[in-house]
This record gives sequence, structure tokens and C-alpha cells, in this order.
Amino acid sequence: MDELFQKAAQGDREAMTRLTADHYASVFRFCARRIGPELAADAAQETFLTAQRKLKQFDGTAKPLTWLLGIALNVSRNLARARKQPVSYDQLWDEQATGFDETGLVNRQLLRETLRKLPPEQLAVVVLHELDGLTYEETAKVLEIPVGTVKSRLHAAFGTLRRAMTSETPHQ
Repeated sequence: MDELFQKAAQGDREAMTRLTADHYASVFRFCARRIGPELAADAAQETFLTAQRKLKQFDGTAKPLTWLLGIALNVSRNLARARKQPVSYDQLWDEQATGFDETGLVNRQLLRETLRKLPPEQLAVVVLHELDGLTYEETAKVLEIPVGTVKSRLHAAFGTLRRAMTSETPHQ
């Protein structure tokens, strides 16, 4: 088990503060991609409060950040549900969100429309693996599904995206 997590689980406040400081930015970005920056601070805070309560349940089989992102995913879903706001992935591929401009590489509107048509379980895998940069194993742990399911959902989603993106002519 991660030493910092172990100390925090034993009630070491300094360890919990360091744990939060080390992972807050990643958890905030993760939440912002799912529920928007307006609610992300609340979701990130709730994630760390929940993590603090559940630290003794952390068994060390996942990376600490992967475990925290699993909590953040549930917190984001619950917060969106409580506010009657659907989880939206529309801003995921905006220039500001990703840090690069893919203009000329893909038809952004077509990509958004195609992503909206993906089943939620495929979209979640695409976002975790491709945008959040999680490995197959980490994605599986966050979603609590087998690694083979992650791979098959990615394959299906990419097939759908590829067919949609290649059947349209780019808008110039």
C-alpha cells in the first residue's frame, strides 16, 4: 500500500493534506470534464472527503490516483443527478480543455455528434482511456469492469467513430 495513504488512513492529518495536494489538480480536471468547471470544485472536495472516510478500505491493488478517480466518477454522477444536470462530455475536445488545436484534423462538430451517439458505457471507456490517459487496467478499476470489457468497448467505440468520421467529407 502507498505509504502516504497508509499514514492518512491511520489519521495522520499531514499525510492527508499532502495526499490532497498531490492529487487535487488531477481530480479537479477529471470532474470538470464530466460536470463542468462550475461544479468541479464541489465534486473534487467531496471526492477527498469520501476518500478520507474510506481510506481504510484502500487495499493498494490500484494506484492511489486510480482509486481516487473511481470515487470522483461516482461523486460526479451523483452531483449531476442531484442537480438534474446530465453528465456532458461536450467540452472534452475543446482547445482549452485539451491544450491543443485539432482544427483541420477532424470535423469537431461531427466528432461531438458521434460521441453523443455512443452508448454511455463506451463513451466512459473512451474518455478514461484516451483523454484521462488511464491504462486498460486503470480504466477497468475505475469502472469496476474486467480489462477485456474495456478493450472490447474501446474497439467498438473506435469502430463507430472511424466509420462516422470517414464517411463524412471534411468541412473546409
